[in-house]
Amino acid sequence: MSKQPKTAVVTGASTGIGYACVEKLTGKGWQVFAAVRKDEDAKRLTDAFGDKVTPLLMDVTDPAAIDAAAVKVRKALNGRTLNGLVNNAGVAVAGPLLELPIEDFERQMAINVTGQVRVTQAFGPLLGADLSLEGPPGRIVMMSSMAGEMGAPFLAPYAASKHALEGISKSLRRELNVFGIQVVVIGPGAVATPIWAKSDEVDVSAYENSIFYDALVRLRNYMSKSGPEGFPPSKIADRVFRAFSDAKPRFRYAIVPQRFMNWSLPRMLPARKVDEIVTKRLGLHRVRK
Repeated sequence: MSKQPKTAVVTGASTGIGYACVEKLTGKGWQVFAAVRKDEDAKRLTDAFGDKVTPLLMDVTDPAAIDAAAVKVRKALNGRTLNGLVNNAGVAVAGPLLELPIEDFERQMAINVTGQVRVTQAFGPLLGADLSLEGPPGRIVMMSSMAGEMGAPFLAPYAASKHALEGISKSLRRELNVFGIQVVVIGPGAVATPIWAKSDEVDVSAYENSIFYDALVRLRNYMSKSGPEGFPPSKIADRVFRAFSDAKPRFRYAIVPQRFMNWSLPRMLPARKVDEIVTKRLGLHRVRK
């Protein structure tokens, strides 16, 4: 009897880190259920990886689509547990928080936070919370960010969503211990993915009359440069595979380019000093003494 391949669900699989995770896992012999929002992305995945990939047409803000995807995966597993879930889907909303349309903030949280909870609730039973299934408990990888531990001017919505994901992950890890389901957080720094690749095309004209405008343009220019110079998505996918395959994975992995300058040193310095450095670089000069 042939051995059943291990299985995983990967959200946000059309590009970047999600696509790299599909490539890595299928290369290791896994069967991957890849969640995308468009038919053309589903076709591109099957063209690239053949029957090793089963596309799931699923938006993480659509409860009905998520439930339908979970039913499809349950049927395919045929009474077995799911080995892994990669909660990777996400967006990045930028802008000065005092002036940001609240609808943009709500969209950020709906996708990066509530969407991740919806997906986890739908697939949690398949990972082993449903005791009727056969097989070992699975693992959940939460794709956070360096922003999940730090903040940055004009990225408050994104940082807030990732801070929330970190807290959810810590709580969930302790809850799911009863089922043996492990929760691992991966917090990349700059990664060469489409989420930042077109930063220089982001329209900031809505803030043209804002006191923050010049600093916002500087941040946009910095992100458009640092994104393409970041780690390739494959490096993050390698760590996802380790999170699934290591006997005792860490609870959190920080994968940050120029780690000392971008991660270790800011965490060692006094917070006021870090604030001073960041605001000075962006030209955020005090206008009220």
